[in-house]
Amino acid sequence: MKSQTFNAATTWFSADAHFGHRGILKMSGRPWDDIARHDEDLIHAWNSRVRPNHDVFFLGDFAMNSSAERCQQVFARLNGKKHLIIGNHDGPRHIGLPWASEPADLRTVHVDGTRIVLCHYALRMWNGSWRGAIHLYGHSHGTLPGTSRSCDVGLDCWGYRPVGLAEIRERLAATPEQPEEQRPEDDGQ
Repeated sequence: MKSQTFNAATTWFSADAHFGHRGILKMSGRPWDDIARHDEDLIHAWNSRVRPNHDVFFLGDFAMNSSAERCQQVFARLNGKKHLIIGNHDGPRHIGLPWASEPADLRTVHVDGTRIVLCHYALRMWNGSWRGAIHLYGHSHGTLPGTSRSCDVGLDCWGYRPVGLAEIRERLAATPEQPEEQRPEDDGQ
């Protein structure tokens, strides 16, 4: 798929909602004791930022232990044009939702001139990593620290809400560069 260009003011990123998954409350230490309240609060937090004409890149694990009907109900209540980067818990009932673009395992987009490589899983290297491209991921629920060029956009890392590029850039700027991010010197050979 060819990379598309999006506007930072209307583009959001998120991952790992796990709608309907009671086990995520304890597993990730989420501050709810009721999965119905969890789901309602996540929907409210999403819609408090995302407008119907905005784009949201959801980097996997939309729901778990939810029927196809429940997935459809939650999906329909979430604002925005939603794009799925497939996670390990995304099966046919999630992939078959009416996403704004074809679900993919890996995708590159441009947001206000920034090349962004999207994957559910954290990558050590990605296309363009030494040419300014950043990488966004989920899956780790905040247990895998980001780097100066990669960031976990999962709900557990961002107050249980989608995050925009400006906030991501701030976090990247405050994170030390890792050895693998340092470009090898060109010795002219």
